[in-house]
Amino acid sequence: MAEKKLSFAKFAGSASCAGCHKNIYDTHIHTAHYLSSQPAGEKTVKGSFEPGKNSFSFSARTQVRMEKRDSGLYQVAYTDGIEKALHRFDLVIGSGTKGQTSVYWHENRLYQLPVSFFTAASQWSNSPGYPMMVVFNRPITARCLECHSTYINTVSPPGLEPEAFDAATMIYGVDCEKCHGPAAAHVDWQKENPAAATAKYIVNPASFSRQQKLEACALCHGGRLQKKTPPFEYVAGEKLSDYFIMDTTPPNLAIIDLHGNQYGLLRASKCFRMSETLSCNTCHSAHENEKGKLALFSERCAGCHNTGSHGNGKLCKMTGTLGSSIAANCIDCHMPASASHAIAVNLPGVSMPVSAHVRSHFISIYADETKQFLEARKAVSH
Repeated sequence: MAEKKLSFAKFAGSASCAGCHKNIYDTHIHTAHYLSSQPAGEKTVKGSFEPGKNSFSFSARTQVRMEKRDSGLYQVAYTDGIEKALHRFDLVIGSGTKGQTSVYWHENRLYQLPVSFFTAASQWSNSPGYPMMVVFNRPITARCLECHSTYINTVSPPGLEPEAFDAATMIYGVDCEKCHGPAAAHVDWQKENPAAATAKYIVNPASFSRQQKLEACALCHGGRLQKKTPPFEYVAGEKLSDYFIMDTTPPNLAIIDLHGNQYGLLRASKCFRMSETLSCNTCHSAHENEKGKLALFSERCAGCHNTGSHGNGKLCKMTGTLGSSIAANCIDCHMPASASHAIAVNLPGVSMPVSAHVRSHFISIYADETKQFLEARKAVSH
């Protein structure tokens, strides 16, 4: 592998952006991206630590309890009521939209804790993909952190996994510099030239081509990518295939995971194939938390699907049935939420794994979902 081109010193930290971009900063810090990793603490760890609500049983004899102790928050493993192992919550991974897992430092490596918080059930579960046994040795690699943080310096030799990290260089969350590039030089220049109207030493995604925009998102939403270079070297706007071996085969819609490859699902959609401009940014703002605003996303669908001078004239066939009310929700019919294979956990008293539901980015006509939508609407109207 080639030598690293980025270093911690080149980053300014998103707080430095607030001086000039306060409105954007104030909304961005509430997004799932920004909250995708944080230091663990009582304000950031989701899930109860109250007795009776603070445990997950792996078997009749073995359980893990979430406990507050003088030195922090811990996951403590017990067998037959006897404490066998404990590790501290050091970092939380995930905004909590679907769930939140936690990791701990051991020397200069990171390991996942065996119990996670599953949001849909509002309770503790085994960590996704974990066996139903207590293990504390599942490593967190740099590839995990590339999608859940902005930067951390890898201190182990190139190609060695699990990697070792310098904890002091971690920039938590997917923050401003994930999409705009390392900004230390930009901040320094702007301070010296406060009247300058043209930015320097910074990436402007608004100027990207369609493919550049897609690849900036595909870094984390493009399925399994295989590294070709050291971690944290790709900067938005560059060619992603220079840094990763990408899966270019058409996605198998029967098995592709909704959580892992939204990029592949979008590219397979007719909406995407019939457009020269549609990208992730057409519907999503990286600066605001828009989760659950179906009417807002539907309005963006109408940007193309309307009969005006800028529309394609292809209105939904249900317009005649639903009238103007359809404008409030295109999404449930054409991008339904379905079970994710990647986010499936065991819950107390439930025999089969339970999956989080993730909205499909394969935009299409789903007859069953349309029928359910109409039936639900009819029930409400009566």
